[in-house]
Amino acid sequence: MSKQVILVTGASSGFGLMTAKALAQAGHTVYATMRETKGKNAARAVEVAEWSRAEGVDLRTAELDVQSDASAEAGVAYILKHAGRLDVIVHNAGHMTVGPAEAFTPEQFIQQYDVNVLGAQRVNRAALPHLRGQGKALMIWVGSSSTRGGTPPFLAPYFAAKAAMDALAVSYSTELALWGIETTIMVPGAFTKGTNHFANSGSPADTERAAEYEAGPYAGILDKALRGLASLEPTDADPAEVAREIVRVVDAPFGTRPFRVHVDPSQDGAEIVNGVADRMRREIYRNIGLENLLSPAEAWTLASDV
Repeated sequence: MSKQVILVTGASSGFGLMTAKALAQAGHTVYATMRETKGKNAARAVEVAEWSRAEGVDLRTAELDVQSDASAEAGVAYILKHAGRLDVIVHNAGHMTVGPAEAFTPEQFIQQYDVNVLGAQRVNRAALPHLRGQGKALMIWVGSSSTRGGTPPFLAPYFAAKAAMDALAVSYSTELALWGIETTIMVPGAFTKGTNHFANSGSPADTERAAEYEAGPYAGILDKALRGLASLEPTDADPAEVAREIVRVVDAPFGTRPFRVHVDPSQDGAEIVNGVADRMRREIYRNIGLENLLSPAEAWTLASDV
């Protein structure tokens, strides 16, 4: 296993922080990126530095707000300046919302897409010129089983954004393969405990419309849905398994990494549906003569065109 320089977005808490720590413990140089490292997340940045020293690992923090073009550019530039290279990007930043779809304003939907989809695009545009130039890299997208598994009601903005992120990851995978950049889509299930997803979830801005749902025929449905999700989750479900799977992917040899990894203790069906969708995708690429895009090229460099 070679030491990698890794950027993890949204690493102030939840899957992101777990992943950053697990990768550092595996011997990698990890940048746990987050916004407001001198403001709201200043205490977290200090905590990460203290933990890194105590554990004797190389976990660093870096300022990176995925909702800002300038911040994404500056964050990637900072890592390249201090580490000299960048080998792996873990697209983890995201935010959940809970409530009836109608009660969320268009601006709230835009915010969900901004974090979950455009945030990844900003980081990619900042990092890909470097990654393509070096001819070998790995991109890991932390998606959601909701994109093709069970989709309980009242989580529409989050589900829609995660579905868009998944589609973006799929498209990027074949557009980057000939540059030597591998793609893995990590698919966590609905972990209702151990992360801040549900605890810090957003709510509809249009409270009047939300109240109409709760007072009408959908009264109690949201609570029932959330309780139902929690009941499907085994008592020993551990969200840290997502971080451990990411470490396994990073440590795997180039060219052997899986396209998707499901970590879903509740088994909501996403693995089955994704299996069919991904098989059909492979068949289409074979049928149109582009099967070579399904596997990363070895050590591509810009010089190979000369």
